[in-house]
Amino acid sequence: MQTMQLVLAAVMVIQRPAAPPSPQLEALQLARQLDALQGLQGLEGLSGLAGLEGLAGLEGLQGFEALEGFEALEGFEGVAGFEALAEQDPTDSLWRAARQAFNRGDYSSAANLYGDLNRRYPNSTRAGDALYWAAFALYKNDDLDRARSLLVTQQRRYPKAATLRDGDALLARIQTALAKQGDEAAGRWISEHAQPRPEADTGRGKGCVSEDDDDDLRVAALMGLLQMDATKAVPILRKVLARRDACSTVLRRKAVFILSQKRSPETEDILLDAAQHDPDSEVRQQAVFWLSQVPTERAVEMLDSILKTSKDQELQEKAVFALSQQHSPKAAEILRAYAERSDAPSEVREKAIFWLGQRHSAENAAFLRGLYAKLADDDLKEKVIFSLSQMGGAENARWLMDIALNEREPIEQRKKALFWAGQTGADLDQLAPLYDRMQNREMKEQLIFVYSQRHEAAALDALIKIAKTEPDKELRKKAIFWLGQSHDPRAAQVLLEIINQ
Repeated sequence: MQTMQLVLAAVMVIQRPAAPPSPQLEALQLARQLDALQGLQGLEGLSGLAGLEGLAGLEGLQGFEALEGFEALEGFEGVAGFEALAEQDPTDSLWRAARQAFNRGDYSSAANLYGDLNRRYPNSTRAGDALYWAAFALYKNDDLDRARSLLVTQQRRYPKAATLRDGDALLARIQTALAKQGDEAAGRWISEHAQPRPEADTGRGKGCVSEDDDDDLRVAALMGLLQMDATKAVPILRKVLARRDACSTVLRRKAVFILSQKRSPETEDILLDAAQHDPDSEVRQQAVFWLSQVPTERAVEMLDSILKTSKDQELQEKAVFALSQQHSPKAAEILRAYAERSDAPSEVREKAIFWLGQRHSAENAAFLRGLYAKLADDDLKEKVIFSLSQMGGAENARWLMDIALNEREPIEQRKKALFWAGQTGADLDQLAPLYDRMQNREMKEQLIFVYSQRHEAAALDALIKIAKTEPDKELRKKAIFWLGQSHDPRAAQVLLEIINQ
């Protein structure tokens, strides 16, 4: 009887779901099996069990529940792995099907499947996210009204959805598109959400927008103004820039850029006001920078005032740039006056000199050539040399050569003038004979480099002469090196001759 109990117990275990046995279960099974095996040594007739393997379907086991010894199986349901598998999330199949449809670009099917998931399982963890993805699919299909409706529903019914912030950004995009189409409700929504909340704290607390918080609903709405025409966008931007609380700082910084892209009679006034009165230095700097896009004498006068009165170096740099983009004679005059100011920061004066060099006028060129003699700062002198080289022209090239040959000038300035003279196409008939006249070794080395950068035959002739006749071994080696970079057959022949010496 005990043997039969063991066999039936084994069969019942086989019928249960397989699971890795725990150490406790293994010990329990071993103990009970040992108890059941006691006394089996003397049993005869075990051969009668042969053939049990063939019991069809084990139907013959019905009714064995009452057999003595089956109590040993009680409690197995609590062992790890023996409990029934948890029921699968009922939204899985719909979610996968919707995702697959979305990924293959079948947005209509994706929207229907996500919507079906939300309708059938409104209390599931995926219900709120399904609304977002359904709205996204509708947005892809330009079904903006339905997409907006779903996102509003998500905000109202699922405030803890993982995609809520993404939904806010998408809603702003949709409202912008609808406003551009003339939807009045969308226009009102953007106007309301682009502005700082009146109840926002004055510090970095609740309600404030951080610098990198591009997903904030107000930031998204504000950026949506880029798509609106100026008549609708500028009044909203004026309200944003009129705020002075700390929580509106990030919005004001973004509003300055958007305003600069709008052309309206109010644009200049708003930028000028921000440049003068905004409490945030970055807002002021950006307003000054974007005044470069306002080509009026009033803007030029404002920029001149900043250069004369402001102590903010970054603000002055922005003003110099803005003036460089103005094409009025007055703007160039202001830049020239600033470049001469010994009390101005050298870094900003360098920028003024640079931008004067980008305006190819005879007046600017004459000014820079005259300015060079007045300067004591080597960096400023170098910037003048560079700016004149960028202007080009025979007169500027002659001036550069004069600086290069002037032994009273610092050697570094002479080398730079020589380099830029060579780069800007100085006459090789003038450059080639210079080597023999030069006494300074550094200037000779610079001339070798200048020759190497020119492609005329006269430049190669000069290098060949140096490689063959220069007494200074190091200078000869430099000339030979640059001959090795040439593809002219004459250079190869000279190198062969030197090798065979």
